[in-house]
Amino acid sequence: MTELKKVAYVFPGQGAQHTGMGQDVFNDFPSARALFEQADESLGFSLSQICFNGPDDELIKTINVQPAIVTTSIALLSAAEEQVGSRYFPKPCYVAGHSLGEYTALAVAGVLPIAETVCLARERGRLMYQAGQINPGSMAAIIGLDENTLAEICDQSETYIANYNCPGQMVISGKTENIEKAGEMAKTGGAMRVIPLQVSGAFHTPLMSPASQGLSDYISVINFKDADIPIIANTTAQAITSSDSIKQELINQLCQSVQWQSSIEFMINDGVDTFIEIGPGKVLCGMIKRINKEVRTINICDIESIKKLDFASV
Repeated sequence: MTELKKVAYVFPGQGAQHTGMGQDVFNDFPSARALFEQADESLGFSLSQICFNGPDDELIKTINVQPAIVTTSIALLSAAEEQVGSRYFPKPCYVAGHSLGEYTALAVAGVLPIAETVCLARERGRLMYQAGQINPGSMAAIIGLDENTLAEICDQSETYIANYNCPGQMVISGKTENIEKAGEMAKTGGAMRVIPLQVSGAFHTPLMSPASQGLSDYISVINFKDADIPIIANTTAQAITSSDSIKQELINQLCQSVQWQSSIEFMINDGVDTFIEIGPGKVLCGMIKRINKEVRTINICDIESIKKLDFASV
């Protein structure tokens, strides 16, 4: 039996969603069902039905998809703990979330109650959509280009690197016409692929400043607790626990880059040998393996993956 030295939970962000997510655990696990019902009650409408039945164009709306992913991720964690037994489910020494996933990490780390976290995620989605209307923009994933080349392209096209995901995969963000220009420059410069993303604005850039101010006002009246588990901040790739530092991170995160590769490297350098991705999709496990092939990754994305969990044999 291989001993788990250090475990981290990681949570996906916007883009991981799919219609039907969470319905299987809702049906089979009382703990997951209770979480979806709590989210529905706190929001005042049936978010769960949007998760389960869509339609797709309703689910992908920023104001819906953000609380939907947070709720589904926490429900999957609860279902996994129910399946394995909370005594036996590995406890994390760190939690981290990719962009929106940082909000899931807040709830899991005990910073905010789940109902309040879901409402905060919806408000974040509303503010980001609104900022996208004020400052229209878009995003694109760039595959197979080195960081220095992409940084030069962004300087020339007045765009930004929004996500440093893993070697050979970054995301650019900016005004729509500039993103199109940068995408063509990236292809010319040797990028293997340029993939436009389905988002409502130029996330993680200064174009989100209206959302940043709105979020600052919103969270100023919320009672944040210090984190029970250190959270790896997207913008600094450093561990934070104090309520004040967490609030500032959420505000900064809207306009600054997500340092995902550095976040994973920080945890690995501190001895983390197992990453458990909890939420819809399997994107983060793939990124982590591209950052370091030696670490163990476990994915919890649906009832099938939960039924296969056997930590006694890990």
